[in-house]
Amino acid sequence: MKGENEKNKERIPMNINELQLKTTAVLIAVGLLVGCGESAPPALELSFEEQLQTQFIEAQPGAVIEIPAGVHEITRSLSLNVPGVTIRGAGMDESILSFKNQVQGAEGLLVTGNDFIIQDLAIEDTVGDALKINQSTNVTIRRVRTEWTNGPDSQNGAYGIYPVQSRNVLIEGSVAIGASDAGIYVGQSSQIIVRNSHAEYNVAGIEIENSTFADVYDNVATNNTGGILVFDLPNLEVQGGQATRVFNNQVYRNNTENFAPAGNIVGNVPPGTGLLVLANDNIEVFENEFWDNGNVNIMVYSFTLGGRTIDDPNYDPYPEQIYIHDNEFRGGGTAPRHRSLVPWHELTGLNTPNIVWDGLTKPGDSGKNIVCLGSSTEASFMNLMGGEDPAAVSYDKAPHLCTLPRLQKIEFDVPGDD
Repeated sequence: MKGENEKNKERIPMNINELQLKTTAVLIAVGLLVGCGESAPPALELSFEEQLQTQFIEAQPGAVIEIPAGVHEITRSLSLNVPGVTIRGAGMDESILSFKNQVQGAEGLLVTGNDFIIQDLAIEDTVGDALKINQSTNVTIRRVRTEWTNGPDSQNGAYGIYPVQSRNVLIEGSVAIGASDAGIYVGQSSQIIVRNSHAEYNVAGIEIENSTFADVYDNVATNNTGGILVFDLPNLEVQGGQATRVFNNQVYRNNTENFAPAGNIVGNVPPGTGLLVLANDNIEVFENEFWDNGNVNIMVYSFTLGGRTIDDPNYDPYPEQIYIHDNEFRGGGTAPRHRSLVPWHELTGLNTPNIVWDGLTKPGDSGKNIVCLGSSTEASFMNLMGGEDPAAVSYDKAPHLCTLPRLQKIEFDVPGDD
């Protein structure tokens, strides 16, 4: 006798074509009834959207839901809350879920379920976030494109690829375009890999926020307002961001004007920012290429820079143990836009150095080993010394010629292609 799970799987429409066959069978049955003189209510053929949401509702663990090639119009949010489901398309430029005419819902696809895989499809023009994954373990996002096709616009959804409060998150080979907050965002999560992906024309290209143990590598971040952000913010359920490695990325020409809606914290990111580390600890940045980011290539600062106040007693606003070494810099810093860099630039007429630290430390902290640049470096450097007086900055690298322990590679079991 077959087990109950096997019976359940046999009842699941595994793809749109199978569901269409079932609908056709119902129509034939109705026709037979009518032919026998029995009345029956008319059967309506389900739309693609209705078929897809039905599959999500009826899915059992282990289900593979296929999205065929084509542009599929979706008008309402889709949701999935079953573990162990794979959603698979024919390619990120072939299988497209278009929400251009969305009339209901806060996101395109909302997933709450462990052991989730989504790959080889696109989600376009959602009213809110494109792909949100919440409170899930073992999440694989592979070759997924999220895009707002009208270009940078404050009316675009906030997040493209958006796992939050999750663990063991892999994002690879994916593309995010046009998000009014972050294209690829992982927040309040742990054990994260973002690799081989492309973020363009977002406010923040790739953002790791209030998260621990992340590897961000082999990505391209270009034409965003800020290329890569590593943040820790107050008043969130999960705090204490640390242990992120940012390496082997190309971060260039992130000079798009900030188009975040008013009041959004990412609206404070100045155009022309390559990498921004805010109030995060134990960060290693190495073997990246930075070029032509007009404001600054790399900036490290405290949440309190500029007099910003904090009303969260559990929040640590100061970055610590930031290890920046063996990166390549070309150009950049020609158009400073940060509020602490503008008066300095007006006073000196200089381009922003490759690496800028605000110089703020915890009360009583000596400042030693907060920012280390390796045993030697050719990268230019500036300490803003708190950012209050543009004439009181320091360019002395000597206190920062230090090394810190290398961070460990992030590893967890990742399912391969089916």
